[in-house]
Amino acid sequence: MPRVTFTSQLQRFTETPEVDTGAATLRAALAAAFELNPRLRHYVLDEQGHLRQHVVVFVGGRRVVDRVALSDALAPDDKVYVLQALTGG
Repeated sequence: MPRVTFTSQLQRFTETPEVDTGAATLRAALAAAFELNPRLRHYVLDEQGHLRQHVVVFVGGRRVVDRVALSDALAPDDKVYVLQALTGG
């Protein structure tokens, strides 16, 4: 069963539960986490429901491809990691 994990940077702002879900897509997996903590959605997704610019998600060790529809498929043993991307120069 896929597991969604959020990095500690987000824990400074809101509760970030680890979620085991039977979701088949990234969008459905994130929805399961947002169901446990609706405030988390605002930190991960923008007003259009797309990944925020400074959020990166890895599924099974690879960076997600679809940042808009969040349609990346999940395998039953995938680990989903949600983190804030670092920027700067």
